[in-house]
Amino acid sequence: MSDSERGTPEPSGAATAHPHAVDQHGVHTDPAALDELTDVAGAEPATGSGPDGAVTGYRPARTLRLGVELRRQLRRRRTQLLLAFVALLPFILVAAFEIGEAEADPRSGGFIDLATASAPNFVVVALFVSGSFLLPMIVALYFGDTIASESSWSSLKYLLAIPVPRHRLLRQKAIASALLSALAIVILPLSALVAGMIWYGAGEAISPTGDSIPFADSLVALALATVYLIVHLAWVAGLALLLSVSTDAPLGAVGGAVLVSILSQILNRITALGDLRDFLPTHFSFAWMDLIATDIEWTRMASGVLSATLFATVFGLLAARRFATKDVTS
Repeated sequence: MSDSERGTPEPSGAATAHPHAVDQHGVHTDPAALDELTDVAGAEPATGSGPDGAVTGYRPARTLRLGVELRRQLRRRRTQLLLAFVALLPFILVAAFEIGEAEADPRSGGFIDLATASAPNFVVVALFVSGSFLLPMIVALYFGDTIASESSWSSLKYLLAIPVPRHRLLRQKAIASALLSALAIVILPLSALVAGMIWYGAGEAISPTGDSIPFADSLVALALATVYLIVHLAWVAGLALLLSVSTDAPLGAVGGAVLVSILSQILNRITALGDLRDFLPTHFSFAWMDLIATDIEWTRMASGVLSATLFATVFGLLAARRFATKDVTS
């Protein structure tokens, strides 16, 4: 039987009746659509590699922006509760002094007994009682949690796969942790100053030696003391960061830094160590108290800044080296 007898349509008639062409596999295609897609693809820039091997258009500086990391950390309930507690702590201290009916006693020889003498004295006491454990713990929490938490959440490998360069990831995380730590440390004396002015008034700062510092000068001294604390606690930040890149357990990194701080404070109380205590990172923790005097002694504060800077630099370099060579699997 011939093709005409079987009713097979002519090729020209098929093209006229159906605008879609049929390829050799029997797939219907639209030539006009194919032409349009071809033109669009030709207009797209070709994906290539730059001199450093990166994909064209890739900018490391655009990955993990600092503002994004800060907003992410500020949204965490841990950060919000910690900052709220730091702001509330001075009012808890006020309640304790009010319940105990404490009265300022310049002859007692201690800052604690002078806490209710004036607002500046109350700020000094708030910093003093927080300096041994709370402030080091805050810094250790932010820095010890920064990389280890990403590992525990199994999100670190995805950050590196974006890709975020390792050195940039560590730097951005460290800067965000430093800003949050500094914010917490600054909130404490500000909140204490407000509470002190409400309950005890804006009087002179009185030292245990009997020196009286005008209110304006005492505010400058307290500002310098806050800056000193931020710089001094840099050694805790460096150690916590080193532990954070060395473990996948955030609590291990935070707890390790806090334990080292406690151990250093214990050893610092052993007078038998003599001058060896000068090499302990916490030996100059309270050197800022020398600012509450009419004749300020800067030697201990300078030694404290130097000690903290050296420890922080060593720990920071070790953390960077460890993270650069670490096999990230989580």
